[in-house]
Amino acid sequence: MLKARLRYDDLAEFLFDIRTTITMEKIEHKIISVNGLNMHVAELGQGPLVLFIHGFPELWYSWRHQMVFMAARGYRAVAPDMRGYGDTTGAPLDDPSKFTLIHLVGDLILLLDAIAPNEDKVFVVGHDWGAIVAWHLCLYRPDRIKALVNLSVAFHPWNPEMSPVEKFRSLYGDDHYICRFQEPGDIEADFEKIGFKEVLKNLFAFRTPGPLYFPKGKGFGYSADRAPWLTEEELDYYVSKFEQSGFTGGVNYYRALGLSWELNAPWCGAQVKVPTKFMIGELDLTYHVPGSKDYIHKGGFKKFVPLLEDVVVLEGAAHFVNQERPDEINEHIYAFLKQF
Repeated sequence: MLKARLRYDDLAEFLFDIRTTITMEKIEHKIISVNGLNMHVAELGQGPLVLFIHGFPELWYSWRHQMVFMAARGYRAVAPDMRGYGDTTGAPLDDPSKFTLIHLVGDLILLLDAIAPNEDKVFVVGHDWGAIVAWHLCLYRPDRIKALVNLSVAFHPWNPEMSPVEKFRSLYGDDHYICRFQEPGDIEADFEKIGFKEVLKNLFAFRTPGPLYFPKGKGFGYSADRAPWLTEEELDYYVSKFEQSGFTGGVNYYRALGLSWELNAPWCGAQVKVPTKFMIGELDLTYHVPGSKDYIHKGGFKKFVPLLEDVVVLEGAAHFVNQERPDEINEHIYAFLKQF
């Protein structure tokens, strides 16, 4: 009986993988002229639009599981390669000042105007840097958003005392990844020595519930096994796209943090007033920044996101939760969005 059960489970998983592969092949890929960019957009399904916003070091592809799931339930899943990433071209990589949150939100507003001119409001799902962009999309233009699901990075109000870069420098020193990312060309040179595949493999496999460091000239200081939730074929897809685009576009988001902080002064004390669900992995490095757990669970987060309806901490999960635990994340997203 046990052997028969195992064979049945293996067959069910095999058939699910086949259905997913077939559905993935139905994803449409378009290039849309947006805000001076040629933005690559992946799209699947018909119905209310769900805009998926990826983070670092990711691509539209990071949302492959969610796109298939939501399209099968009557939604139009749309996931762009963000400015500086993948097959989206036209961003001035040598000018980090063109990668502020104002630019990134502008890209998405103009994308929505182009692909959904008749939808006043859409759903948004973000992860990592995509979550930061999504928070600010909702902060700047709440009139365009029905509801938000954000993963891994909570909303933090504008801090008049210091920029985020200086905050992390004061907490962790100059070897912290955000600080190492500041000098143009510096971290790219280190990554080139390590190799694109090794860099991506190690970043995706990072599960330490604490800060990520890149001591100058020393790289990671370790070589991780490939994350079990990532197949060799999936990793190779990421590698091929980053070999094509390089890391500078994604790293420029960090280099523009100080300028974004300056530009966000008008939103000092402002709230994100969009219905919101937030999810984070128990082992996520952002969850273990000093003060984060208290802020998320003891009222600070809710003060600045007053329509925050739910916070979910996924036990045993790390940073890339939408890929590590796609089934749970999919169900959470669907359960929340179908209310609206």
